[in-house]
Amino acid sequence: MVEKNILFRKEEIDKKVRELGEIISNDYQSDDKNLLIISLLRGSFVFTADLVRHITVPVRIEFMETSSYGFGKTSTGNVKVSDFSMDISEYDVLIVDDILDSGNSMKTVYDVLKEKKPKSLKTCTLLDKPSRRQVDIEVDYKGFVIEDRFIAGYGLNYGHHYRNTPYIFEVIEK
Repeated sequence: MVEKNILFRKEEIDKKVRELGEIISNDYQSDDKNLLIISLLRGSFVFTADLVRHITVPVRIEFMETSSYGFGKTSTGNVKVSDFSMDISEYDVLIVDDILDSGNSMKTVYDVLKEKKPKSLKTCTLLDKPSRRQVDIEVDYKGFVIEDRFIAGYGLNYGHHYRNTPYIFEVIEK
């Protein structure tokens, strides 16, 4: 049985996503910018969908699948990244993920995309958990900084469930 300790309600998330969209829009509004958002599946699909609705500049959206978690709460530490063969050299790339935890997934994707020589490369996460960082990476755009808790909801899963929950909660196993 799972008990839910709500950390961020839908209204708080909506407000933060709108703010991020406005900041990103301002940063990419110049005519020489060509924004490409690469959303990391699966966890970020809800966040990305909401975020791009608040971005007012033209944006192309692509997806990469990453995986580092098993069924439970712990990362395996082994990051798997789907093949991404698109030419991104004419784009200002923004990697969007749900959470920056250990940093292993984001660092792996960042390094893979950097080798493809985009015009610029930045990162965006809804949640940042700096106490768990294992690699040297910082996020350029972040929503909320959180403590070391296992969370679910708003795209983040527990097992194979709760991605559709409109709020973010701490998972407390009973």
